[in-house]
This record gives sequence, structure tokens and C-alpha cells, in this order.
Amino acid sequence: MTLSEMRDILTSRNLQLTKSLGQNFLHDGNQLRRIVEAADLHPGQRVLEIGPGLGPLTELLLEKGVQVVAVEKDARLVEVLEERFYGRDKLILLHADALEELEDVSKDWSAWKLVSNLPYSVASPILVELALSPGCPMVMVVTLQLEVAQRIMSKAGDDAYGILSLLLQLRYQAASSFKIPASCFFPAPDVDSACVVLVRRDQVLLRPGPPTKIFAQVVKQGFSQRRKMMLKLLRERWPDLPWGEFFAELAINPMARAEEVSLEKFVELTKKVSS
Repeated sequence: MTLSEMRDILTSRNLQLTKSLGQNFLHDGNQLRRIVEAADLHPGQRVLEIGPGLGPLTELLLEKGVQVVAVEKDARLVEVLEERFYGRDKLILLHADALEELEDVSKDWSAWKLVSNLPYSVASPILVELALSPGCPMVMVVTLQLEVAQRIMSKAGDDAYGILSLLLQLRYQAASSFKIPASCFFPAPDVDSACVVLVRRDQVLLRPGPPTKIFAQVVKQGFSQRRKMMLKLLRERWPDLPWGEFFAELAINPMARAEEVSLEKFVELTKKVSS
């Protein structure tokens, strides 16, 4: 789908894009093909796409012979997609709020790949919801704001390192990424974007369920006030736990802030809290 075709569809239907829904549609064919290539798709695989918009990525996914479930919140765009892909039996189109769909814990995405140009407004909560679910996708290939992509890939000590970094890296490793200029979108956003490929870890660092929930709580408390020492913040939330002993046993500096503490140390702290 070219930019002119995208404009024609929007104009003919008098569709005004909604900024609150993060509607910036990727139209550059080269970038779309790079995303599909990065997903390493094979016929018969199952793909979840969130926010298909007018369907330029959807079209390329279907050409790979995969089964696609596309979740679109905007009813106006669902109508366009239904007409455009009428009769395509490998596409299931859902008119739904993606976050509400993903909160359904009965759904198992573990054999799926997420391939999406995620709406900017909900990209982070969608990724966290999937990453912390028991049946998280085996691969996530997602286009995001560059700033969000940098946060996901950051390590301890980096300026961008924080809650999002840890909640995603608990289950995933960043395999690759590439920048996408704002000019490749319509309308062009005020920021550059990036496509990030996240691959599920072969070895689980923490079991899904209570340990993962405790990990998220420890991380969020540790970063609740970035300038404060993490030990002090944890004691404020859980005063009855021997945090000093935990830090000593794990060789964590008691003066450290959360941004200095690695994923591995957060995991070990969680194990001690869980036990």
C-alpha cells in the first residue's frame, strides 16, 4: 500500500485519524518488508497483529502463508479491513481493545509471534502484559517510538534503564533492531521509531505466576523514586523483610540506586523474597 493509496482511502471515507489512539500508519514498503523479514515467518505459523490500521503489514503477513489474528480498536478501520480482506480465510479480524483481549489469562500465545506496528499510546502496556503472561509469544517484532525501544534494550547503568527494561528482559532478549524515520509514517510523528526483535528466553529466570508478580512489585518499588537508594525504598514497602541481609548475600551495594542493579540481581532478590 502506497502513501497515495492510504490517503485515497482516508479521503474517500472522510476518516480523520485519532491521535489518542496512536494512529501513525507505516506506509514505506521497504520498512514493512524489513519488519516481515525480521519475523522469520514460515507457512502455517500463527501471528498476532495489534493495530493493523489500513492493513499494509497485514497484507505482507498473509503473503507469507501464516494465520493472522489482527486486533483493531477503531470500528471505522475494522470496516475498511473487512472489505479489503474479504474472503481471506487465513485472517481473523477482531474489533476489540487489545489490552482487554490480552488480559484474558486463558489465552496461550506461547506458540505465536507478535508482529505489529504498535499504537504509540499503548505500546508499553501491551508489551508488558504479554511478557508477564504465562503464555507469552515466542517472538515479538514490534515497531515503537525510538525512546521506548531504547528503554527496552537498556542495561543497568544506562540512562534509559528502568521498569520497562526489566519487565521485558525477564522473559525476552533483544535479538536486533533498526531505526525507522518519521517520514515513513502518515501522518509523520514528532519522533523517530525503531523496530525491535525480542526473542523469548530458552531458560525461564522466574516461574510465571506469583514469582513473576513479586519481581514486578520489587522492580516498581525500587524505581518508585529514582534518586533514592533502592534498599531504603524496599524497606519502606516491606519493613519486615531482612533486606540488609539480602543485599549483603547478593553483593549489592546498600547505597545503590535501582538503575545500578542488574536484571540478574533483581531476579535473585525476588527468589529470596519468594522463599
